[in-house]
Amino acid sequence: MGALMENNSADSANLIERARVGDREALNSLLDQYRDRLRRMVKMRLDTRLQARLDASDVVQEAYVEVTERLAEYLRDPKLPLFLWLRLIVGERLMKLHRHHLGTQMRDAGREVSLYRGALPAASSAALAAQLLGRHTSPTRAVLRAERILRLQEALNPLDPMDREVLSLRHFEELTAAETARVLGIEESAAAKRYFRALKRLKEVLVAMPGGQEGV
Repeated sequence: MGALMENNSADSANLIERARVGDREALNSLLDQYRDRLRRMVKMRLDTRLQARLDASDVVQEAYVEVTERLAEYLRDPKLPLFLWLRLIVGERLMKLHRHHLGTQMRDAGREVSLYRGALPAASSAALAAQLLGRHTSPTRAVLRAERILRLQEALNPLDPMDREVLSLRHFEELTAAETARVLGIEESAAAKRYFRALKRLKEVLVAMPGGQEGV
């Protein structure tokens, strides 16, 4: 249990121990801690063609059914910190939904970074751009946002797919540098260099936009 406990707070570790002996309330509290972060991950990776059909909250909830069934097996030999394991299960569920709804229309796997041997769809330039610019409700601001998304997407497209992944993992999924490196299978120093390089490029683009912003 060492690797598991080292990567969780004292409160989380206590809930894990209670869940391990069958405390359902502790399990629900534990899963609730990570729900919002996992929803953000799904939103970043849900194919745009499915966004009207699938809800991120439903994807996470469906994955949590499998989490409940597999938790005892995981706790017997935890090879990943809990959040990364939950992220893997949710990602596997998302990939299954992509295959079910898109089939042969799925993006060429060769263009995506393979995470956990292909368990998670890659974060797209469009998703990153939309998340970076947030949401606006007024028609005027919606038009401006659409224009900015296109500009930002054009800036993101030339980035190495690994750099886009690092941005998604660090900036939106809130993984630590160590977690990011572990997910991508690279050295922590390499992950940090990629993150700051990509972040610098995005800031340059955002500041150059009309009404330039530094929200990244």
